Amino acid sequence: MSTTAALAPTARSAGATRLAWLDALRGLGAVAVLLEHLLPWFMPQLRPYWFNLGMYGVLVFFLVSGYIIPVSLEGRGDVRAFWISRIFRLYPIYLLVAAAVLVTAFWLPVREQVPRDVASVSAHLTMLLDVVHLGGLADTMWTLSYEMVFYLLVTALFVRGLHLRSGTFAVGFGVVAVGIGMVLAAPPLSGLWPAYVSGVVFVVGLACLLTGRLRKAAASALGLMSVALLLFGSYVPWLGAAILAVMFTGTAVRRWEQGTGSLLPVAAAAVLVALAPVWSVQAGWWWVQPGVWITTMALAGATFAGAMALRERRLPRFLVWLGLVSYSVYLLHHPMLRLAHAVLGDVRSMGTAAQLGLTAGFVALVLGLSWATYRYVELPMQNLGRRIVRRSRRTAPPTDLRRTEPAKS
Repeated sequence: MSTTAALAPTARSAGATRLAWLDALRGLGAVAVLLEHLLPWFMPQLRPYWFNLGMYGVLVFFLVSGYIIPVSLEGRGDVRAFWISRIFRLYPIYLLVAAAVLVTAFWLPVREQVPRDVASVSAHLTMLLDVVHLGGLADTMWTLSYEMVFYLLVTALFVRGLHLRSGTFAVGFGVVAVGIGMVLAAPPLSGLWPAYVSGVVFVVGLACLLTGRLRKAAASALGLMSVALLLFGSYVPWLGAAILAVMFTGTAVRRWEQGTGSLLPVAAAAVLVALAPVWSVQAGWWWVQPGVWITTMALAGATFAGAMALRERRLPRFLVWLGLVSYSVYLLHHPMLRLAHAVLGDVRSMGTAAQLGLTAGFVALVLGLSWATYRYVELPMQNLGRRIVRRSRRTAPPTDLRRTEPAKS
């Protein structure tokens, strides 16, 4: 998401400049993921193997979400407004990409990882794809599962008054990542039923959050369900726990910046996440080998810290613009890669000049289309969401109080 879009309308003009560094980070993250998928298809000789470009970008995304999302909810003090903004921010382009993949399926078959079953519909509607071990129509949709888990859990913690314990949750999920990696080689919750059950709970729970009926119970149920799916339904349970540790680490950094928390949980969580795949029985991929994994983590953390150190300075406008279109870039590029491969054939067999030209052309095409979808799909729907929030505030009194308890790390 664009981080400036997470701000309340009254704070947007001042906050847009103050938080532009977060948009720039998301732009860098999106480009990293784009290159991770693009290079093996177009110029494999340029793909680095001493760290993972894609995971680097994803970790940057998760740190940014952890930094901004809980504070956005706390700043609003209104669960309904928060979820209306999330729905109108996440779903329009997501559903458009899903529809485009289905429309082109007569030519480019849908990925084998996507079941031809109603369970797949349920998993896509909830965005809980990866934590119910189902593939997405676009390969990059898997990370949205962890964003959604984080939103559900943060909402539950907020309504229960536990949202200020960010450092505790960062360390806790880090410990779980290490422990669960040592005992689980596959998700215990198998079959299609987790997708069906989570779909029903998600729809009913979200309806309660939006209407205000049984809100606390619904938020708690959704939070517990999301954690259970994360730990026992994910394709790679230790990675799911590690991702939540990273996101709460971003929140803990924000608490420290505000003077309400310590950096000790940040350091402890970083060590635990670094160790998570070392003894895991489900860590045979090249990118989770200790050297590569730790280097990738260090680069993501250094990028976040460097951008944070420069947050008061004016950043290149292009980087901030990349952040605005980053969600479209993230969702569009992989289906476009499959389409480009079908049209162009094996670019790897072409000469270097042709590879460079086609690579640059593809990146330009992705950025151009992403600007168009941001301008004509994302932005209008975000504005519609804001109008709905304003209208709902005029017609109904707020049901959530802003919380001002001292922070606990």
